[in-house]
Parts: sequence; C-alpha cells; structure tokens
Amino acid sequence: MTTSAEHSPTVFMHAYGCQMNKLDAELVLSELGRAGYTQAADVKQADVILFSTCSVREHAEERVYSNAGALKHLKRRRPELVIGILGCMAQKDGPRILKRVPHVDIVCGTRAFHRIAEFVEAARRGEGPILATEEDAFTVPDRDAAVRPNRHQAFLSVMRGCNSFCSYCIVPYVRGREISRSIAQIEEEAKGLVGDGVREITLLGQNVNAYGRFFRPRRSLADVLAKLDRLPGLLRLRFVTSHPRNMTDEILKAMRDLPTVCEYLHMPAQSGSDRVLKDMRRGYTGAEYRELIARARDTVPGLAVASDFIVGFPGETDEEFRDTVAMVEDLRFQNCFVFKYSPRPGTRADRWPDDVPLEVKKKRNVTLLATQETVSDRAHQAAIGRRLEVLVEGPSKKDAHMLVGRTRTNDIVHFPGDADSAGNLAHVRVTDATPLTLSGTVISGSVPSRAGISFRRFELPG
Repeated sequence: MTTSAEHSPTVFMHAYGCQMNKLDAELVLSELGRAGYTQAADVKQADVILFSTCSVREHAEERVYSNAGALKHLKRRRPELVIGILGCMAQKDGPRILKRVPHVDIVCGTRAFHRIAEFVEAARRGEGPILATEEDAFTVPDRDAAVRPNRHQAFLSVMRGCNSFCSYCIVPYVRGREISRSIAQIEEEAKGLVGDGVREITLLGQNVNAYGRFFRPRRSLADVLAKLDRLPGLLRLRFVTSHPRNMTDEILKAMRDLPTVCEYLHMPAQSGSDRVLKDMRRGYTGAEYRELIARARDTVPGLAVASDFIVGFPGETDEEFRDTVAMVEDLRFQNCFVFKYSPRPGTRADRWPDDVPLEVKKKRNVTLLATQETVSDRAHQAAIGRRLEVLVEGPSKKDAHMLVGRTRTNDIVHFPGDADSAGNLAHVRVTDATPLTLSGTVISGSVPSRAGISFRRFELPG
C-alpha cells in the first residue's frame, strides 16, 4: 500500500490481558506500520480500530464485547471504519463474534497476525467480514524494534503455546501447542531492541521455562539467558511465566550466575490444596511446590517470588481454601495475582459443576488479597533504610514531579528526580513504604544512557 505521510491511514489499538497479548499488539502495529499506517491519537479519529484480546477469564471477554459493541454508532456514521478483534478471544469464539457484534470486519486468530495488513486492506475495500482462525503453524511477524510503548523496556517472545492442559485453562486451545523459537532468532531480535535503546528485556512464553524441550539436541531457557546476557548495553533480563513442573536447577543457576538476570521469579501455584491441585492437573502437590520455592531461594540469594491463585475452583472447601491462605502466609510471596474461578468453555473443568457460590468466591478473593497485602507490607516496611538499585522508567503517572522505577526484584519505587534519567540505573535509599510501593531518595548518580537514539512510540491502552 502506498500513501503519503500527510494522508496515512491511522490505527488505534486496544490491548487487554497478559504480556503476550500486549506483545502481539506491538507485532500487529509493526505489520501495519510497514503498510503505511500511523497511530491515531483518538479512537474516534482512527481509520482502523483493533482489539488484542484475552480469553483466560470471562470478564476480559465481556469487556471486549462491551467496548466493541459501543462502536456500533461510530460505524454507522462512518461505514468505511474497519473494526477488528484479534488474538485469543478471536481464536476461541470465531464466527460467534460476528453474530454477536455484526459490525466487526475482521476476526483474526492467534496464528494469523502476519497477515493483518492484508486483512485490513481487504476490509477497507469492502470485502469483509474476514474470519481468519486457521490453526497453521505460527509465523512470527517481522518486528519493528521501535514499535513499543516503553522507551527502555521491551517484551520478547521466546516461545508460544502450552502443552500442560491444566483443567481450567483455555490457553492450549487458543494458543496451540508449544513452539520454541531458535536462539539465533531470539538473539537477533534482542540485538535490535538493545540497539534501539532497550535496557531491560522480559522474555515471554505461556510456559516459558519449558523452552527448547522439543529441540534436538535439547535446549533450555538457561541457554537463552546465557546468550542474551552477553549483549552490550543490556542491563536486565527477566522471564515470565514459569510452570513449577518445568523449573530446573539449570535455570535457577543461570539466574544466580548471570549478571543481567534479575532475582525475580513469577511461578503460579494456583492453590495450596493437594486435592484442588490434582483436579487442576497441575502436576505437583503443595509440599512439592513449597520445596521448589525453598530450593530456588537457596540457589538464588535475594530471590523474590510472585504467584497466581484461583479461588472458588469447583469443589473447593473452606478447609482447602485455608491451605491456600497458609501457603501465602508461609512462602512470603512478593506479590500474588488472585482470580475468582471462571468456567472456560472447552476445558476439562467446564464439565464440572461451578458449585462455589459467587459470594463465597468474592469473599475468598478479598481474604487472600488481604493476606498478601499483610505479607507485602511487612516486607516493604523492612526495606525502609535500605539502598536499592532501580532502573528508572520515567515520570510517575500519579505525580509528574516524581519518577518511578523498579528494582531487580520487581518492586515499584517512587523518588524525586529528572525525567531525563529514564533508562538509567539509580541508587535509592528507601524512606517510606506501602504494601504496593516503596518511596525514597536518590543517593548516588545514575549510569549514563546512550544518547541520540530515536524511536517511534505506539501507546497500548488497556
């Protein structure tokens, strides 16, 4: 497609859900950028409106249906407007989306992102609606390193899909089976990101620590970490999300020994009850998860662990829920993401009665979050007076006079400073704390960032 810069068609992207969905949005914007599209400053002025969607919970889907449905009147006034629903929800619901939201022009599943420019052009010619939910092998679209919302941080996918088939989870059905990218591909993409000013890369996978297990010879996430650790200019490496069943001593030792790899591990437990874990098909017991956390902390000094939990899983009793509360209290997680169980059509658990009342789910959700808040508050209060290394992200959204950054263990820190220091490392003395954040003052200079790097920013609103 050929357009002048003055009359370039514009696109507005809504991104929902996990980091992988946000990365998918960046890949889609890269494809459209090469086709001549620019970002619209306002959804009402866009020529194309896209939704990068999540299907893990019903609430996430309903948000998309509500927001896409609200565009009906805009589409009526501007019939040339192109509306697309992309990603997990598109893969799962397919033609049902077109029935429920008939003014949608494109339904593009998780394995067709590389064709998005073709679909948009066809829709603009009036050839819609377009349904693309075929399950061909995934093709990673060519990435424009400059298309990302954060100047100094970036996501990088090392693998996609999941073979675990936990009984509650829709991911294997909408993302497909595990596919790992080659280390050479990953390194090339990482070099482009670092060359464009990225200081911190987060490696993504639905089951990231299963990376490379089907390669022959077998490779490991530890091999990827070792390769990227050598990149000049890269300050930090992270990875999410890890499955306890696939965590190895090799990966833990890489976390310990490689300077750029942060001492932070996101490894969902989902429940503290052995019966619930068995029904969830997680592949470990509560005791085995606890032993793994102990081994990880013994191997990696100063390790912070975050977890996920589902409350109100079918059949969960008060006693079983108390096992989960005890796990949160005992293991002192840095943070926990807590979700009320939501049946997902097509999963094994969807066949079982959703027999925990909604009010009980809500109560357990509040209780577990309150338990984690107490744990987090104790840890943060103990940090007062400590000196922490913080990667400066930029001005705080809540207070433009303050900066915000993160420690290697992923704690959020607010402190006064110059916005030009974004991308630098600052040493901050903690002076105050809440359960969610730390506050402090800079006590030493920052590492100078590379000058003269330009980039194009695409915002990804939730």
